[in-house]
Amino acid sequence: MRDPQAFPVNEDARLIPAWSMIAAGIAFAVVEYYWWFILPAQRHHPPAPLGLRVYFNLSWGLLAALYFLMVGYVSRDAPRRSMSARFWMVICFVLPGGIGAVLYFLLRLPVASRCAACGTHVQNEFHFCPQCAYQVNASCGNCYRSVRITDQFCTRCGHELAQDQMPRRLRAIAD
Repeated sequence: MRDPQAFPVNEDARLIPAWSMIAAGIAFAVVEYYWWFILPAQRHHPPAPLGLRVYFNLSWGLLAALYFLMVGYVSRDAPRRSMSARFWMVICFVLPGGIGAVLYFLLRLPVASRCAACGTHVQNEFHFCPQCAYQVNASCGNCYRSVRITDQFCTRCGHELAQDQMPRRLRAIAD
């Protein structure tokens, strides 16, 4: 048998916590129980064809499980993006039909990184750390817009970037 570490797993899939997986499994089992045992006992007309019952049974079970997996994902992903996990979990629970999860994915911020000097959470579009003024991204010294560390000239204003006294660590990456 292959080593479990050998299977590639997306980093985002690792964000789903164990409690969410357990809740998803329970939700799936509850829906299965309802569709196979409780619902047929309450009907006063002939049951639907078996294929249709299996289709609805599995689709509603998977939707219920996906609902809990999505809330678990949001609970771990929101803090990475400097957003309130509790707020977005409530939104995902309260808004019906997955609308809360869709809103989360539409409105979520980019992943925040940490400043190498002081450890503060820094948004990716920041050029300098707001706590210690450490330069975290390369920027033009004339218009202060983002530039790639390999650029020779600013794409916005044409400023020659070699004149900007870029920090040695950014020059080392560019070489």
